[in-house]
Amino acid sequence: MAHISGKNGAVLTGTAGDGDESEITGIKSWTLDYVADALEVTDFVDAGVRDYVAGCTGWTGTFEGYKDGAPTAIGTKVSIHLQESDTANQMWEGDCILTGVHANTSFDGVVTYSYDFTGCGALTVATA
Repeated sequence: MAHISGKNGAVLTGTAGDGDESEITGIKSWTLDYVADALEVTDFVDAGVRDYVAGCTGWTGTFEGYKDGAPTAIGTKVSIHLQESDTANQMWEGDCILTGVHANTSFDGVVTYSYDFTGCGALTVATA
């Protein structure tokens, strides 16, 4: 399996492909948690062995980086594009709400921001 470098990763907001996208500058990393609920359906027939069916899916994540301009507004729904590399199909996309911003400042360091987001609806999964 080929490995890819994250050096060309990015976080963009706006509508993909229509020129409305804008990169959130200063970002150096992002994480994404895409999960599905496992709903228990164990009954007497299962003889004490738990059984599950798939439930709803959802996604959340964070991104962080150096302060480069005003912080991105929270509490608003935006389209987000989490780019793994500079290859077009290596991007996760969907609508989300930015739910938190966390500023970090120290006398001997660089000002950083981290953001939390929660997905709203479907997530387009990155491909090879």
